[in-house]
Amino acid sequence: MNRKEKFAEVVLTVVGLTSVAVLALIIFFIFREGAPFFAEVGLGSFIGGTKWSPGKGQFGVLPMIAGSFFVTLGALVIGVPLGLGCALYLSEFAPKRTAAILKPLIEILAGIPSVVFGFIGLTVIVPLIRDRLGGPGFSVLASALVLGIMILPTMVSISYDALRAVPQVYREGMLAVGANRWQAVTSVVLPAARSGILAAGILSMGRAVGETMAVIMVAGNATIIPGSVLDPVRTLTSNIALEMGYAAGLHRQALFATGVVLFVIIGALNIVARSFVRNRVR
Repeated sequence: MNRKEKFAEVVLTVVGLTSVAVLALIIFFIFREGAPFFAEVGLGSFIGGTKWSPGKGQFGVLPMIAGSFFVTLGALVIGVPLGLGCALYLSEFAPKRTAAILKPLIEILAGIPSVVFGFIGLTVIVPLIRDRLGGPGFSVLASALVLGIMILPTMVSISYDALRAVPQVYREGMLAVGANRWQAVTSVVLPAARSGILAAGILSMGRAVGETMAVIMVAGNATIIPGSVLDPVRTLTSNIALEMGYAAGLHRQALFATGVVLFVIIGALNIVARSFVRNRVR
C-alpha cells in the first residue's frame, strides 16, 4: 500500500468514525434531556396517557403516537404502490428516451422544500377534502396524501435501481420459455429485486415518520386519537416543533422525552424491517 492509499484510508476512517460519533452524541443528548422526565412522571403514564396539556401537568403522548402511525401508514398505502408502479414502468416498459426524461423529473420532487408541499396541501387538498368529504379538511387523509407524494422520489429512485440491477438474462430466460413481458416482471424481476424494493419502503417510511413542516400545515394538530381519516391529528414531530420554542422546565423535558419515544419507534421499525429484508434475501 503506497502513501496515497494509506492517507485515503486514514481520511475515510476518520470520516466514518466522525459520523458514528455525531450520531452517538445526538443520542446521548436526547436521552440525557429526556431521562429526568421519565424519572419524575413515569414511562407508563407518558406513553399511555391520552391528555396533552402541559399547563395542567398532563403529558400523554398516546394521541401523537397514534397520529404518527396513521399518517405514516396512509402515506405508505398511497406512496408505495404509486412509486413501485412508476419504477416498474420506467425500468421495464417505458422507452429509453421517455425514462431518461421522466426519472430526473420525478427526482426533482426530492429537492422541493417540504413547506411547498405543505402549502399546496393547505390550499388545494384541505379545501377539497372539506368540500367533498366533510369535516375540517385538516386531517389524517390530507397528511397522508401530502406525505404520499413526498415519499415518491425515494420510492421510485431506489426501486428503479433495484429493478435495473436484476440481470437481463433473467428476463430473456422467461421470454424464451413463452412468457410475456408482464409475466417475466411479476414472476422473476420483482422477486429478484424484492430486497431493494423493501429497502425503498423502509427509507420512505423513515421520511414519512420524520416529516414535520408539511404535516403541521395540513394535519390540524389536534391532540386527539383520530377516529377516522377525516379527523385532525398531531404527530410526534409536529408536537416537538410546535411547542419547543416556548417550552421550559418539565414541559421542555417532556418534549425531549417525546424525541426519545420517536427515536425508539424509528429504531424499532428499522430493525424489524431490516430483519425482514435479511430473511427474505436468505
